[in-house]
Amino acid sequence: QVQLVESGGGLVQAGGSLRLSCAASERTFSNRAMGWFRQAPGKEREFVAAISRNGGSTSYADSVKGRFAISRDNAKPTMYLQMNSLKPEDTAVYYCAATISRSFSGNYCATRGYEYNFWGQGTQVTVSS
Repeated sequence: QVQLVESGGGLVQAGGSLRLSCAASERTFSNRAMGWFRQAPGKEREFVAAISRNGGSTSYADSVKGRFAISRDNAKPTMYLQMNSLKPEDTAVYYCAATISRSFSGNYCATRGYEYNFWGQGTQVTVSS
């Protein structure tokens, strides 16, 4: 089992930036595809960004493409989400997620919630207008 801990959320004005981190508890991090999801009040959880095991492939929701950047450091082991040009509609609880170890090939990006088996507790991001 892998434990995931998000950090970096907070309150920011529209147009500002935040960097979220997701720290994993164990060394098999490099064998897991990783992703970020978010859930706003009264809405369903939605996909934000995903990164392959080797970091060579990334995928983004259309709503964040060009503004957010996902990355990972397998040596730490930590995943990041750099969020720029934030908008009020980005306000949500952001969750990081991990797949089962070696469940996907090295370049695969998992973009659907059911592909993930491990979730963090979430970090709140609030963007004021």
